[in-house]
Amino acid sequence: MKQASGSALTRLLRAGLVCLLLAGLSPAAWAQSTADPWQPFNRAMFAFNDGVDRVLIRPLAVGYRKVFPQRLRDGVNNFFNNLRAPTTLINDVLQGKPGRAKETIDRFLINSTIGLLGLVDVAGRLGMPDHEEDYGQTLALWGVPSGPYLVLPFLGPSTIRDAVGKVPEFVIADPLWEPGDTSVTVTRFAIRAIDIRSRLLDVDRILKMQVDPYLFMRELYYQNRQAQILDGAPAQGRPQQDTDSLEQQLLEN
Repeated sequence: MKQASGSALTRLLRAGLVCLLLAGLSPAAWAQSTADPWQPFNRAMFAFNDGVDRVLIRPLAVGYRKVFPQRLRDGVNNFFNNLRAPTTLINDVLQGKPGRAKETIDRFLINSTIGLLGLVDVAGRLGMPDHEEDYGQTLALWGVPSGPYLVLPFLGPSTIRDAVGKVPEFVIADPLWEPGDTSVTVTRFAIRAIDIRSRLLDVDRILKMQVDPYLFMRELYYQNRQAQILDGAPAQGRPQQDTDSLEQQLLEN
């Protein structure tokens, strides 16, 4: 059974992939397109994360996808997405987006009540699509430069700016956050990581086709991050219909 395409992360990955394909970038061009002065360290960390994924995370994600039905997995994803609403709301406000802030409040109230604590995305069915904002995006809109590319252990691709933006979320991530209870915190992060990884299993075959997966993931990260900062707006001058057509082909394969 195919994975549902409603996941924001999956959509962004596919959109970033489409941008790379449409741009026609070769690995040599990727290598010169972004600031990566710490590449030896980043490659070592990329290899470490890849090893952890192969040995632990991916096998768990495959099992999770086989054992639990699509509807239950969607419920888990919806639940965690709903818990991120306060973080999104704070950043909506910090970015000066009152309309999006109201949407975030409405979604959170509807899904936390009628949607059974967020397990069902009722708000989405009512025409209020989900969106996510984080502190890294806010810093970008405030004019803070991204700084060098950085691969973080376990967390993966980032930049100096985005790494700094992760700090507030580690202090308080969501309404149920209990930093003093290590076991609960680890369990929640593990479930979330496995759920996200299960939704990206179909991307593995694309990575296997790359001459240099590190460069591919780096550029994919930058493409996705730019799309997030611009609230999903297409790159200037790029025909939207061409992107949609190619993305549809990827979704069907």
